[in-house]
Amino acid sequence: MLKDRIYYQDAYLKTFTAWVIHRSEDANGRPYVVLDNTAFYPTGGGQPHDTGTINGVRVIDVEELDGEIRHFLEEDLPSGEEVKGVIDWERRFDHMQQHAGQHILTAAFVEYFGFQTVSFHLGNGVVSIDLDVEDVSADQLAAVEKLANGIILENRPIETKWDPTEDELTQFSLRKQLAVTDEIRLVIIPGFDYNGCGGTHPNSTGQVGLIKILSTEKQKRQVRVHFVCGGRVLQQLGRKHEELAIASRLLSAPEDGVGHAIEKLLVTNQVLEKSLEDTKVALLEFEASELLVSRSGRIVGASFSAKTVQELQKLARLLVASDDSIIALLVGDNEEKLQFVAARGATVEVSMKEVSSAVLPLINGKGGGNDAFVQGGGERIMSGEEFLDRMREVVGE
Repeated sequence: MLKDRIYYQDAYLKTFTAWVIHRSEDANGRPYVVLDNTAFYPTGGGQPHDTGTINGVRVIDVEELDGEIRHFLEEDLPSGEEVKGVIDWERRFDHMQQHAGQHILTAAFVEYFGFQTVSFHLGNGVVSIDLDVEDVSADQLAAVEKLANGIILENRPIETKWDPTEDELTQFSLRKQLAVTDEIRLVIIPGFDYNGCGGTHPNSTGQVGLIKILSTEKQKRQVRVHFVCGGRVLQQLGRKHEELAIASRLLSAPEDGVGHAIEKLLVTNQVLEKSLEDTKVALLEFEASELLVSRSGRIVGASFSAKTVQELQKLARLLVASDDSIIALLVGDNEEKLQFVAARGATVEVSMKEVSSAVLPLINGKGGGNDAFVQGGGERIMSGEEFLDRMREVVGE
C-alpha cells in the first residue's frame, strides 16, 4: 500500500535498510533495483525524485513504473540482498519546502481572489504555478505573498490523512477535485488548505521558512508565477546581492544609488547614440556629394568593405534625391557575402528590378524591391568591384 512506503511513513528519515527484490536495466541500458520498501521519493505530482546512495552506489533517478519503484544507479550494485539507502537530505528538504510553499501560495490565491492553480513545476532554481486567470496585478501579488508568509509565521501543523470516508471528505473544503478514488492522501493545513497530494512535506508551515514571488509571465490565457521558498530565498538574495555589488562597483555608486546611476547612464547613452547617428548621417551626406562630383556619366557606383545594407540604402536615397537623372549602384563587400542596392532618379526609366534579376544569379542571391529601388545579397563568388562591373554592364554603361 502507498501509505506503507517509508517516505510517507517518515519524510525526515535519512537512512534505511531494505531488501533487493529485483535487479534489471531499462531499454537504454540504465541499471536499476527494486526494493521491498524505500525512502526514495519517485518523480511525480510536480515534485522531482530523490537522489542519494544505495550501498554507496549513487542513485541518479527514481521512477515509478508498472507499479514498482525503480532506483536507477550510476553502476550495478555489488552482490548482497540487504542494502542501506542514504537520502540526499539537502535535496529532499529543499523539495519539501518548495512543495509545501506551493500549497500555501496556491491556497492564498484562492483565499483572497479565487484564482485557481492549474499546474505546478518544481525546477532546480525556481518554482512556478500557472493560474487560471489572464492577469494578476502587483497589488494582488503583494497581498497573496503577505498572507502566505503570515501562514508560515504562524507555524501551523501540516497534517496528512489517508483514505478519508465520504462523510469526512464533505467536511473538508478541498481546493480541487481528487484525481484518485482509492488510497487517497490528503495534505492538510488546518483552517487554510485541504488538498489531495502525493508529495513530501515538512511537519509545519514554519519549516517552509519564507516565500518570495520573483516574477510573472503570461502563458496564453493564464499567468505563470515564479517563486522560491526556504533556503532558495537566501540563494536568490545572495545572487542578487552579488550582482548588485558588481553593478555598484562598475558604476562607482553606492548600492542604494545603483538605480539612479543606471538612469543617468541610460540618458548619457541615448545622447551618445543620437550624436553617433547624426555623425553617420553627416558622413553619408558627405560621401554622397563626393560620389556625385566624381561620377562620369549617369551611373554613380561604388563598392564598400564596411557598410551595412541599411547604410547602402540610405546612401542610395541621398544620391537619387540629390540628382534625379542618375542611377546609384552600391555594393557591400562583407567577407562571406555580397550585398547591393540599386536605385534610380525620378527621370530615369531603366527598371532596377531588371538589373536585380540579371545579377542575382551571379551570386546565388535573393532580393526584393520595385522598378525604382531594389536590394539584395548572396555569396561572395566574386569581389565587390567585379560585381559592380557586372551591374554596370546590365545597365549598359
